[in-house]
Amino acid sequence: MIRAGQKLSEERKRRGLSLLQVSNATKIRQEFLEAIEKGEYDKLPSPSYAQGFVRNYTRLLELPEKETLALFRREFAGDKDYDVLPEGLSGKKDIPLRKFKVKQTFVFGVIIFLFLIGYIAFQYRYAFISPPLDVTNPPEKAILDTSTVTVEGKTDPSATVLVKDNSVSVDQDGHFKKEIVVFPGTTTIIVKAVNRFGKETSVERHIVIE
Repeated sequence: MIRAGQKLSEERKRRGLSLLQVSNATKIRQEFLEAIEKGEYDKLPSPSYAQGFVRNYTRLLELPEKETLALFRREFAGDKDYDVLPEGLSGKKDIPLRKFKVKQTFVFGVIIFLFLIGYIAFQYRYAFISPPLDVTNPPEKAILDTSTVTVEGKTDPSATVLVKDNSVSVDQDGHFKKEIVVFPGTTTIIVKAVNRFGKETSVERHIVIE
């Protein structure tokens, strides 16, 4: 099947015209005329320019415009490699978008991983350190005139509290409270907090009972 560009090229040569002469007459750049004759429409600026160039070229050579443009449109529609948009705007160029999605997924995965590591480290932090222990009562070197002393404070909720080697219950917030009987004179009260890993914290209170 004869191509539009082939018809234009044959008619131009039959008339003894050079591409330069046609370029001067139509104001179409010579390389564009050459691309039209070879059917290399991807070298033209855009579809509208391509059709306009073919129309003007056809009119100059006085060829049947309707027939020539029909050939051009058939060739142009079948040219799968022709990019209408510049490369940076082409819908086919979705590689940067895929790279962005992969990068976004990677960053999200790293955040989740770090969160899990932090959570595990927080849950098992007392496997490496002793549990906290704050004895709020009695105060150090307190002088009391009672034989019953209330020992209370706060520690890790999962720790075991011992007051003078006696186990004390700990509530869900880590608070504990224990009443003990003491004798007159100087007394040392030892409070211990032991976690499930055997790590221990000990606090002593030295008080005087009158």
